[in-house]
Amino acid sequence: MPKLLEVCVDNFESALAAITGGADRIELCSSLVEGGLTPTPGLLLQIQQANNTKVPIFCMIRCRPSNFVYSREEIDIMLEDVKILKQKGADGFVFGALLENGDVDMKKCREILKACFPLPVTFHRAFDFCRRPTIEVEVIIDLGFTRLLTSGKQKNAQLGVKLIEKLCDQVANRIIIVPAGGINKDNLKYIIEQTDANEYHGSFRKLKEESKDEESEVVLGEKDAQLHIADEQLISEIVHMLKTD
Repeated sequence: MPKLLEVCVDNFESALAAITGGADRIELCSSLVEGGLTPTPGLLLQIQQANNTKVPIFCMIRCRPSNFVYSREEIDIMLEDVKILKQKGADGFVFGALLENGDVDMKKCREILKACFPLPVTFHRAFDFCRRPTIEVEVIIDLGFTRLLTSGKQKNAQLGVKLIEKLCDQVANRIIIVPAGGINKDNLKYIIEQTDANEYHGSFRKLKEESKDEESEVVLGEKDAQLHIADEQLISEIVHMLKTD
């Protein structure tokens, strides 16, 4: 059975690379350097106009970096973001919220899921901060999420294959477990063999070469972040590996 690839992007050029490289789905964010935040409606619209093959675009809903414990005001911000992005034609959403004790915040997740309905919603890697993964995955299923992104509570999916495999066996076909985190050409085959998951997730980025004034001392933000873009050739190779597995 051919396996699917979701590519996570945070700029227009990366989205084009993902589409041309053969990605089956795009997770659209802003600021991947901060783990992915809510994208702008303008970015979504530009990608849709260039998306001739109609690759589904799921939008991240995350109003700030850091943890996944959200205030009332932050949930209201994200509800408004869902409303706008839904109106602009998003195909699905990606969200997760936790309580301070590390359990899934059922109440706040229900609010976001209701706003997203009837579109599918993926529970993102907030799951990797859950203290009881085999219990919380059942909560996520009962809430109505359709997919779950996870590195198996490890630094990357390669290190987390044991938990990912356990979760895949536990949930059967009740939710789609999507290995995510540090997946590349060198470890993909191993992750497939260990987990036998049907979908995989990654950003597959490379540094974009740009001219830079070496004498400038101006820095925007806390650090002078360089631009990374998705590698079309690498995505194409990953897709080929998945389709021929």
